[in-house]
Amino acid sequence: MGVSDYPMAVSFHWLSSNCNLEATFRMKRNNFSAVNKVVQSSPVVKQPKRGLCSSLRQTHALSVLLDWGTLPHHVLLQVFQYLPLIDRARASSVCRRWNEVFHIPDLWRKFEFELNQSATSYFKSTHPDLIQQIIKKHAAHLQYVSFKVDSSTESAEAACDILSQLVNCSIQTLGLISTAKPSFMNVPKSHFVSALTVVFVNSKSLSSIKIEDTPVDDPSLKILVANNSDTLRLLKMSSCPHVSSDGILCVADHCQGLRELALNYYILSDELLLALSSETHVNLEHLRIDVVSENPGQIKFHSIKKRSWDALIKHSPGVNVVMYFFLYEEEFEAFFKEETPVTHLYFGRSVSRAILGRIGLNCPRLIELVVCANGLQPLDSELIRIAKHCKNLTSLGLSECEVSCSAFVEFVRLCGRRLTQLSIMEEVLVPDDRYTPDEVHTEVSKHLGRVWFPDVMPIW
Repeated sequence: MGVSDYPMAVSFHWLSSNCNLEATFRMKRNNFSAVNKVVQSSPVVKQPKRGLCSSLRQTHALSVLLDWGTLPHHVLLQVFQYLPLIDRARASSVCRRWNEVFHIPDLWRKFEFELNQSATSYFKSTHPDLIQQIIKKHAAHLQYVSFKVDSSTESAEAACDILSQLVNCSIQTLGLISTAKPSFMNVPKSHFVSALTVVFVNSKSLSSIKIEDTPVDDPSLKILVANNSDTLRLLKMSSCPHVSSDGILCVADHCQGLRELALNYYILSDELLLALSSETHVNLEHLRIDVVSENPGQIKFHSIKKRSWDALIKHSPGVNVVMYFFLYEEEFEAFFKEETPVTHLYFGRSVSRAILGRIGLNCPRLIELVVCANGLQPLDSELIRIAKHCKNLTSLGLSECEVSCSAFVEFVRLCGRRLTQLSIMEEVLVPDDRYTPDEVHTEVSKHLGRVWFPDVMPIW
C-alpha cells in the first residue's frame, strides 16, 4: 500500500496544497487531533513556491502522521486482536511500544490452543514455545479458553498436559473441540480427569463448559460442582459415556443458575427434569438431547413421563428443547407416545411414517423439523397433520423421502408465511394429477409471499 492509500496522508496532501503549513508544523508530534482540527478550520492561502525547506517540512509531517509507533494502546490492542498468534508474536518485535501491547492482559483473556500432528491435520498447530510463554506469563489472564485438536491421541494428550499446568488461572469459559473422533476418548481416563479437575479446582468462576466426546466422569463433575456451583450457566457434555444420570443430577441439584444443558438421552431422567424445574432453579433456556444408537437392538430406550415434561415447561415456558435422533426405525417405540414439548427435531437416519404421525399429534411446541430420510412411502397425511397441529412450525427440511406435489402445496398453504425456512430437495416432490415439480414453486411462492424453489443436488 502506498502513501496515497492512507486516508490521513491524503488529508495532508490537501493540507499542504491549500492550508497554512506553519500552523501544522507547530503541532506536537503525537497530537493527531490537532491535525484534524487544522484540516477542518485553517483558511485557504496562496501556496508559496516550494523549496528544500518546504520539502523537509512536508517529509517531517508525513513521518508524524504515519508513525505507527505512536498509535494509542487501545488502537494497537484492537489491531493485535485480529492477528493470528504467530503474526501477533512477530509484530511484538517491531518496537518496544508494540511489545508492551503484546503483553497487555486484555489481549490474553481469550485464546484457542490448536494442537495437531502435522502429517495428518490441515490446520496449523500452536508453536510449543508460544504455549510455554503463555503458560508462564499469561495463564493468570486467561478467561475464555478452547482447545482444538485433531483425531490423534497425541494431540489430545498435549491438550491435557496444558490443562494440568493452568493452576494460576481464573477461566470462565472452557471448550474442548475434537475436529474428528476419537481424540480425547483415546486418552487414559485418569490422565484426562486429573487434568480437567485442575481447572475445575483452580478457576472458581467457570460459567461455560463444553466437554463433549470426552471421558469425564461423575467424580470430576462433583469437583466441578463443589468449586463452581454459583457461576455455572452452560454445560455441554453429549457423548460422555462415563457420566451417569446420578452425575448429571448432582449438577442440576447444586448449580441453580444453569441455563443451557446438552446431554445424551440415556442420562435424561424424570428426576433430572424435576430438579431443573425446582423453585430455586433459574429458568432453563436450552436443553439439547442426543438420542444415539450405534448397534440396533442393543439399547432399550426408556420413556420420560408427561408430568416431568409438564413440570419443566411450567417452570421454564420459553425453553428450547432440541432433540437429535440417530436411531434405526425399530428403536423409536419409546418416543412421542405422549405429549412432548420438543421445539426442534432432527432425524439423521430413517424415521417411519408412524413416528411422524405421532409428532403431528403430540408435539404442539414444534418449531423446526428436519427429516434426512424416510424411505419410499409418501408422507402426505403426516405432513398435513403436522401443519394443522404444530402451530409454531416455522422451519422444515426434507431429503431422501417422498411427498406428492399436491400434499406439499397444501402443507405450505396451511402454514403460510410463518414458514421462514423451507429446504426441500427437488427429488422429494412426486408429481400428481394437479401439479408437476416445475409448477410447485409458483404455488408455494404465492403462499409464502416470496420466491421459492426446491433445492437441487449439484452435479460435479
